[in-house]
Amino acid sequence: MRAGEAICERRASTDRRTFSWRTVVYGFLYSKRRALRRPEDAGSLFIDWHHPWLFFLALGIMILSCVDAFMTLQLIERGMVEVNPVMAKALGGGAATFAISKILMTGISILMLVYLARTYLLRVIRTGFLLTVFFNIYCCLVCYQFVSLLPMLTP
Repeated sequence: MRAGEAICERRASTDRRTFSWRTVVYGFLYSKRRALRRPEDAGSLFIDWHHPWLFFLALGIMILSCVDAFMTLQLIERGMVEVNPVMAKALGGGAATFAISKILMTGISILMLVYLARTYLLRVIRTGFLLTVFFNIYCCLVCYQFVSLLPMLTP
């Protein structure tokens, strides 16, 4: 038996490089490249692992954005006015146009902020911190809309 045949016999029958959801979960939980490998990579802004907190912030912002869109439509139906000129223009196209444009703009913005999370805005504020700020702003906005909607719901 040659050396090459012995190696082939020891290999597993399945290829470990095949993609499955187990790969995604395992790569998320046990990611090895959480830090830079070499000191000369210190200037690198983009790595293949992001902190889980960014995922939860991004998901929370998207959920709050959807709640905001729903509550905005409810408030406008009851006589309130959209203050944001961009969203007011989208609202002129109908509820579906408003909702789709709101979700698209929010989603694209979140993707950009997560991608640039390690960079600094104006060399002062870390871009990832902006996700926390936007999450808090959305929380305040949804609370304000909820408080505004309560008196309109009671007879």
